[in-house]
Amino acid sequence: MSKPRVAVVFGGRNSEHAVSLMGAGSVLEAIDRSKYEVIPIGIAQDGRWVLAGADQRFAIEAGELPVVEATGAALALPSGGSALVAYDSGSIPVELGSVDVVFPVMHGPFAEDGTIQGLLEMAGVRYVGSGVLASAVGMDKAHMKTVMAAAGLPIGRYVVVRERDWRLEKERVLKEAEELGWPVFVKPARAGSSQGISKAHDRASLERAVEAAREHDPKILIEAAIAGREIECAVLESLGDEPAAASLPGEVKVEGGQEFFDFEAKYYPDQMSLTVPADLPEETAEELRAMAVRAFDALDCEGLSRVDFFYTPEGELVFNEINTMPGFTSLSVAPQLWAASGLSYPALVDRLVQLALSRSPGLR
Repeated sequence: MSKPRVAVVFGGRNSEHAVSLMGAGSVLEAIDRSKYEVIPIGIAQDGRWVLAGADQRFAIEAGELPVVEATGAALALPSGGSALVAYDSGSIPVELGSVDVVFPVMHGPFAEDGTIQGLLEMAGVRYVGSGVLASAVGMDKAHMKTVMAAAGLPIGRYVVVRERDWRLEKERVLKEAEELGWPVFVKPARAGSSQGISKAHDRASLERAVEAAREHDPKILIEAAIAGREIECAVLESLGDEPAAASLPGEVKVEGGQEFFDFEAKYYPDQMSLTVPADLPEETAEELRAMAVRAFDALDCEGLSRVDFFYTPEGELVFNEINTMPGFTSLSVAPQLWAASGLSYPALVDRLVQLALSRSPGLR
């Protein structure tokens, strides 16, 4: 019998392009080639899909972030069929064969936000991770908070700023933000990896922070600062009929001198530390794990998610956000949490592929 064909897709048209490649490099190294036939597919920054060649770089080298080298054969995934087609200008398209499952190691807009999931649904191809709705809501921090509040999870105070608000009612927006108290955190509503996030201490720095965030997304979130430790928990769907499982919680600490857990702290060496299990009272750790699963279920997530909380000095847990396709290098937080919980990175990759293969395309 032939082995299942797994297309590992990475890159994309957003600011998390390099982050995606770093995760894909780890997946391609860890996936069991004796069990699966693997096809590496890059999405270039201009949106072209290409068959990745042997010269594709997946790691930061000499301070240079990796990018998809758009030199391989261009690819297409026709709607209504799972067969990849390779084509070059002036030549006859060549069918490369069907794909059994796609592993989209992708983050941010036009990737993690339901767009690639919708494309794969249209093509009738199974894929790793959450579906269109969960991916889209999980990507939009404003809608995410609405869903989590409805599910009974405690959330911090925030202000949503849409493009029209900032253009026509800037003074009102600034006043509402000031009422949150200083400092505040300003974030693109639909970005990840801490891209475009700033900490503002007064009105002048707030205006600069909003403009910086608007370079990534016209929709902005301004959040009240929450004093406390950052505790993260990974959630994994069950292969059978059991409920989703939560990993041991881990505490993230910034070690490089940054004010918060920014892009450099997340992806450059020696900038952060992760302590697993986090030093929490036993009942608090169990409550956090239960809340992480509740967040996963509230969004109808599938596969894997990472749920982030703050643990305040008063002993309260506050939901921060959920990532439906968290950072996925072997050293990223979610894989480390599962490794500390007894599931190695190769086993985690295999579990996610098996979960995708077990689902039927279409509504579920």
